[in-house]
Amino acid sequence: MRTRDPETKRRQLLEAALEEFAAYGVAGARVDRLAKRAGISAGLVYSFYKNKDDLFEAVFDLIVEQTVTAVPIDADDLGEYAGRLYDAGTAHPHVLRFVAWYQLERGDTASRRASTAAAMADKVAVIADAQTRGVVTDRIAAPEILALVLALANMWQLREPEFLDLVESGRRRAAVVDAVRHLTRPAAP
Repeated sequence: MRTRDPETKRRQLLEAALEEFAAYGVAGARVDRLAKRAGISAGLVYSFYKNKDDLFEAVFDLIVEQTVTAVPIDADDLGEYAGRLYDAGTAHPHVLRFVAWYQLERGDTASRRASTAAAMADKVAVIADAQTRGVVTDRIAAPEILALVLALANMWQLREPEFLDLVESGRRRAAVVDAVRHLTRPAAP
C-alpha cells in the first residue's frame, strides 16, 4: 500500500527496518533492501533518519514502547504476565532476534539504558506494590523478580534445538507460567 502520508511511511519504514535488522543486524542490513520492504525509496529513508544507526536506535525505542503497551504488567498474576510475554515472543520472534542483534552490536550502551530505564522502573514499582500488599513474595527483591520473570518468559526464544527438545512446544507456555507463579508466590502464613 503506497501513501503520501509521512507518518504512515515512517511506520512502514520502522516495520521494514525491524525485519531487516532482525535478519542481518545493523552491520549487515542494507538501506536499499529495507526501503524496498517498506515500499519507499532509499533516499526517503534519509529524510526520516540521518543514518542507518539512527534508524536502528529508533527501532529499539519502538520495540520498548510497543512491548510496554502491548503487554502491560499485572503483578497480581506475574505468571500470566510472563505467559503473555511468552506469547508475544512466540508471535513476533523477529523482535527478540532484533534485541539479540542490538545487544551484540551495541552492548550495554547509555542510549539503551536510558530508553528502557523508565519502563523497568515502572514495572519494579508495580511489583514492589504487590509485595507490600502481600500478593508477591518479599523473599526476593522486586528488581530481581522482574529480571527472573523476563528471563523465564523469553527462555525458549533463540535457543538451540537440543534445548527446545527438552519440553514439548505445547507445554512451554504452561511451564513458564507455573514457574513464575511458584517463584513469586508469597510465603504461607
